[in-house]
Amino acid sequence: MDQNQNNQNFNQNMQGGPVNGQNMNQNFNNQGFNQNMQGGPNNQGFNPNMNQNMPAPKDKVTAGLLALFLGGLGIHKFYLGYTTEGIIILLVQLLLGPLTLGCVYFITGPILLIEAIIYLTKSDEDFYKTYVLGHRGWF
Repeated sequence: MDQNQNNQNFNQNMQGGPVNGQNMNQNFNNQGFNQNMQGGPNNQGFNPNMNQNMPAPKDKVTAGLLALFLGGLGIHKFYLGYTTEGIIILLVQLLLGPLTLGCVYFITGPILLIEAIIYLTKSDEDFYKTYVLGHRGWF
C-alpha cells in the first residue's frame, strides 16, 4: 500500500496534480516563457527596450585623437558628454592663454597629451566602463 501511494503521489506531482494544482507544461509555457518575454516580475526577464537607458558607446580612438589635436578647445570632453569639463578647458585656454602670454599652454598641453595617451591605451571595455558609464571627467 505504501509503494502504491508513493507512486500515486509521484505521478500527481509530475502531472501537476493536487499538490501544485497545475500542469507542468502549462506552468512552463504560461508563466516562465511569457514572463521572460514580457520582462517578468520586477522586469527581470528579456526586455527589448533594455538599451534605452544605456549611454551611447563612444569610440576611444576618436576621443584620443580629439584630445590630441583639438584638446585645447575641450572638444574631446564635449564628445564624451562632459559639458562642464569642456567649458572649463575652453575658458582656461581662451581667457588665461592671452593673459599669461601663452604660458598656460605649457601646462595644459602635457595634460591633454596624457589624456590622449590614456584614452588610446585603455581597452575598449575599460574605456567604456570608466569614461562612458563611470562618467570620469578628468584622467
